[in-house]
Amino acid sequence: MRKRSQFSKEVLNKMQVKLPALSVNEGTARAVVTAFVAQLDPGVTELADIKCAVSEAVTNCIVHGYRHSTGYIVITVSILEGRAVKIEIRDRGCGIPDVRQARQPLYTTDAAGERSGMGFTVMESFTDCLRVTSKEGAGTTVTMFKKLTDRDPL
Repeated sequence: MRKRSQFSKEVLNKMQVKLPALSVNEGTARAVVTAFVAQLDPGVTELADIKCAVSEAVTNCIVHGYRHSTGYIVITVSILEGRAVKIEIRDRGCGIPDVRQARQPLYTTDAAGERSGMGFTVMESFTDCLRVTSKEGAGTTVTMFKKLTDRDPL
């Protein structure tokens, strides 16, 4: 996995969208992010990776971040120099008491047993770098970096 410092800090383009934390908006979040990233002409597999990672992050906000409340999800996507993408997904929900524990495969706070506890693992497997910051009572920010492959010009 690449370290965040290996990605250019120069932002070539950027967009932000704020959506209500409703499950019906998960597909909208995926579509908006991939439509914006499409300007880099990524491969089909790269787009699928981004869709899956965004889906997991947004679902975490809805299911875990706002489990006892309602709120918004703010998604910021930056196109970085060198065909790289930075995707930041933020909520102002309950926060995560122990991020290190939450990032462990199969860890879940879902008492009903309907969740697999693989959300962060999935995000990490489909991106080159994953950063999670959280504060109890103030929310969580998931930042993902993805370096797209070089494409031959037509």
